[in-house]
Amino acid sequence: MKVSLNWLKEHVDIELSPEKLGHLLTMVGLEVEGLEVVGQALDDILAARILEVTPHPNADRLSLCRVDTGTEIISVVCGAPNVVEGVLAPLIVPGGKLPDGTQMKESRIRGEISKGMLLAEDEMGLTDDHTGIMVLPESATPGTPLSSLLPFPDWIFDVSITPNRPDCASVLGIAREIAANTGKPLKSLEHRVDATGPAIEGLTDVSVKDRDGCPRYAAAVVQDVCLAPSPFWMRYRLFQSGVRSISNLVDVSNYVMLEMGQPLHAFDYDKLSENRIEVRRAEKGELFTTLDGVDRNLDPEMLLICDGQAPVALAGIMGGLNSEVHDGTKNILVESAFFDPIAIRRGSKRLGLSTEASYRFERGADIGGVITALNRALYLINMLAGGITAKGIFDNYSKPYTAPMISFRPDKANGILGTSISKKAMKGYFDALKMEVEEDSNQGHFLVTPPSFRVDIKRDVDLVEEVARLHGFDNIPVISPRITPSGGSESPDLLLRDKVRIMMTGLGFSEIITYSFVSPDSVNALVGEKPGDLKSFTTIMNPLTIDQSVLRTSLIPGLMETTRDNILHEMGNLKLFEWGKVFFEKENDLQPLEKICLAGIMTGVNTEKFWYNEERSVDFYDIKGKVAALLKGLGLAGFRFKREKGLPGYDEEVSSGIYCADIRIGQVGFASSEAIEAYDLKMKHVCLFELDVASLLAVLPEKRTFRPFGRFPAVHRDLSLVLDRRIECAAIMDIIKEGGGDLLESVHVFDLYEGERIDPSEKAISFKISFRSDHGTLDGEEINRLHETIVENISRKTGGRLREG
Repeated sequence: MKVSLNWLKEHVDIELSPEKLGHLLTMVGLEVEGLEVVGQALDDILAARILEVTPHPNADRLSLCRVDTGTEIISVVCGAPNVVEGVLAPLIVPGGKLPDGTQMKESRIRGEISKGMLLAEDEMGLTDDHTGIMVLPESATPGTPLSSLLPFPDWIFDVSITPNRPDCASVLGIAREIAANTGKPLKSLEHRVDATGPAIEGLTDVSVKDRDGCPRYAAAVVQDVCLAPSPFWMRYRLFQSGVRSISNLVDVSNYVMLEMGQPLHAFDYDKLSENRIEVRRAEKGELFTTLDGVDRNLDPEMLLICDGQAPVALAGIMGGLNSEVHDGTKNILVESAFFDPIAIRRGSKRLGLSTEASYRFERGADIGGVITALNRALYLINMLAGGITAKGIFDNYSKPYTAPMISFRPDKANGILGTSISKKAMKGYFDALKMEVEEDSNQGHFLVTPPSFRVDIKRDVDLVEEVARLHGFDNIPVISPRITPSGGSESPDLLLRDKVRIMMTGLGFSEIITYSFVSPDSVNALVGEKPGDLKSFTTIMNPLTIDQSVLRTSLIPGLMETTRDNILHEMGNLKLFEWGKVFFEKENDLQPLEKICLAGIMTGVNTEKFWYNEERSVDFYDIKGKVAALLKGLGLAGFRFKREKGLPGYDEEVSSGIYCADIRIGQVGFASSEAIEAYDLKMKHVCLFELDVASLLAVLPEKRTFRPFGRFPAVHRDLSLVLDRRIECAAIMDIIKEGGGDLLESVHVFDLYEGERIDPSEKAISFKISFRSDHGTLDGEEINRLHETIVENISRKTGGRLREG
């Protein structure tokens, strides 16, 4: 929220500098995100009186003005439509500077000399009004600097309001905080209304059919009002607060909302059928056109303000076109109400319509300030638009508010805060915050009743926070809390997560975190329109948008989207991973099945070009090697990669399942061309892997034991075979391991050949086999016999033969 310092000073005396005030507000929980000075560079702008206005001889839309600057009379060319003789307006002469730094120079406009410039409000950075020159008060003297005529400079605070403090979404609310923390008294607002019109009972009626949705609705009637532009001081404050000025009647409702935090609405009284108000729930499928010209399809969760025949406003959100104030409006009905925050929040979210009013109502307005805000609005309407106010106010207060009485123990508060604040000081803090305090001398505690505008105060810990805020967070000593260590061991998945993060970063990967809330279409790029586990979504009850309406069932879409965003920023060489939860809908259970997964992606260049090597893009063996290095680093042995087809989102020909002891722990491979195209990655190959953490934990050894280095030399044998191309290398390695028994130390592939010198249906593959004994030096003859047995087993089981030459 943006708020003017000068506006705050109308509510409380402020002696602090703007910078110190900003620090004070931040330290009491109202973080000041920005501080901007307005009207500081107005010294070169003077008040000048227009003595004579004549048409420009060479331009239909320009005028020649003779202007009295206080020291001389000059000629100024002006195009504003409101230049008239006798008016006082801001003027800048050659040599002066505008607030934006532009230096004024004498110029010739369509053949006529202009020795200055008459200014509009937007040209001085005061408002957004450019409809004409700014008209100054008649009491001003020509030649007087503008800075001495207007209340400038001013400072605008950009205050971040937390959701639990709706009372501070107003000038009055922030002024209350300043008063409480500086000890200055809060000034009272002028809201005395001279009601001389007919009794309101003869003009209108208010009926509330939904008392839960609208516990309080107040209305007043003002007749014979005069619609006109608002004065500068009001337009300036609205503009600096981010609200557009419309007319005096509409601006008053916005002004009071910003000032007091109570949204109001003005209806054209003569457009209300039967001149009455009814508050009810909408009917399913009911249509209503709001002030922005959009037809809204309503449902029974939404509150409506109606006249005798039809809806005239979405309660607490936006008014309707059929009752808006317009140029011909003469009589108005002013609404001030309290609506159920849940009802307003649901209606606003379902319609996708958020307004300044709904922002305040859905967090909780002040039910006790409804009438005060209405009287303030009536006072301002009478002051700016004239009119005759009807006697009395309709106040339909069907469910009177009862403030909670909270038991507060000062000793407990000191124990929580680690302080020794006296009971007297605590009571003073509560008094400063306008809370009623009764002391129970027998039990040594307070009974505290918060005011109606403090909807966030519900428990004793809320009062402890108030004590901390007013005592000053800086004054609370920093001590180490007393923590009793847990007797149980840390969760295995957390220990594994920490290890994985270290190892993945060591392998060159960067960790990302993506949203658990995704679109229902997020997996279409992986599985298309086919049903499956990846479409077993859990739906969010009140999603922010349709793109975040379900819980994710895979980490891959988040990785692919992040990759796409990086590629758009010309960062295509990526190694990313994510550790996170996925969620699957369970039948007859509101809670989803949660699984922890690890997933990664590699794209672009794996090896850059240098003088000693060529550039090489990532391939399947790169990501397979990374996964194997990770699993080995975690202490897992005996895992294998088994070729699989039909993995969602993976290439049919280049993908594998990852197994250990017949337990499937994950998958690895190329992303399918359809997935790459759907995410617009513009790459030939994208490498992916996924690991199921629960399955991985099931096969990881509980303890890793040290294996001593071999004391005796190893014996190495090379084995070159010719095999059918359909036989996988892993099958041959299994036969070698089985035949080698305890003496086999390692086996790996060091050569693969597919070419002209062998049959096209075959391939040649070479293995390096190492044997070693823990008990002595191996005999060459023994190894030869073992080697021959392995060759015979391969030939018998696969049909493979030794490669000649």
